[in-house]
Amino acid sequence: MKAYTKIAAVLLLVAIALLFVPALSDQSVAIAGIALALALITTAGIFTAKPAAAPAEIKPAEVEAVKPAAPKAAPAKADDHSEVITLLGIMQEKGRLIDFLMDDITAYQDGQVGAAARIVHQGCKAALHEHFEIVPVSETVEGQAITVPAGYAADEFRLVGKLSGEAPFNGKLVHKGWKTNKVKLPRALNADSDKLAAITPAEVEIN
Repeated sequence: MKAYTKIAAVLLLVAIALLFVPALSDQSVAIAGIALALALITTAGIFTAKPAAAPAEIKPAEVEAVKPAAPKAAPAKADDHSEVITLLGIMQEKGRLIDFLMDDITAYQDGQVGAAARIVHQGCKAALHEHFEIVPVSETVEGQAITVPAGYAADEFRLVGKLSGEAPFNGKLVHKGWKTNKVKLPRALNADSDKLAAITPAEVEIN
C-alpha cells in the first residue's frame, strides 16, 4: 500500500469521527463530502497498488543445489589392502607366482612353461594349505544332480540356466565351488600408511 493511501485512510477515519461531533453538525455536508473524497482516494490506492511479489517457486533442480554435498568416500588406506599384498607376497615366496605371471612366457617352449608351472603349482598349493582351510562348497560330484535348498547362502551358489520360482531348485552341479573355513595371514606392517607395502623386496647381494 502506498504512503498517500495510508494517509487518506487515516484522514477518512478522522472525517467520519467529526460527523458525530454536535458542534460541527452544520458542517456535516462538507465533512461528508471530504469523507467521500478520502474514501475514493483510499479505494483507488488499494486497487491500483501492485500485489506483493509471490516468493519464487523453487524448482527441483534448485532444491538439489542447496542440499549439502554428500560426503565423499574416503580413499582406501594402504592398511585396507595389506592382507591382499601379504597373500601375493606368500605366493611369490612359496611358488614364485608373481615371477611366473609377470614373465613373457611366449619366449619359452611349452615344455619349459610346463616345468615352471609345476613348480608354481606345488609352491602355491603349499601356501594355500598353510594359511587357509579350503573345502568344497558342495560335496556332490560335478555333473551329478543337486538340490539347492531354500534359504541357501547367495555367496555359495551361483544359479545359471532357466531360473524361475523360489527355492528349492533342482539342477546339475557344474562346479563344486570353494570356500575357506579359516584364514591365517600375517599382517603387513608398514610405517607409512599412505604407501602400499612391497609384495616382495628386491634382493641385493652385497660384494
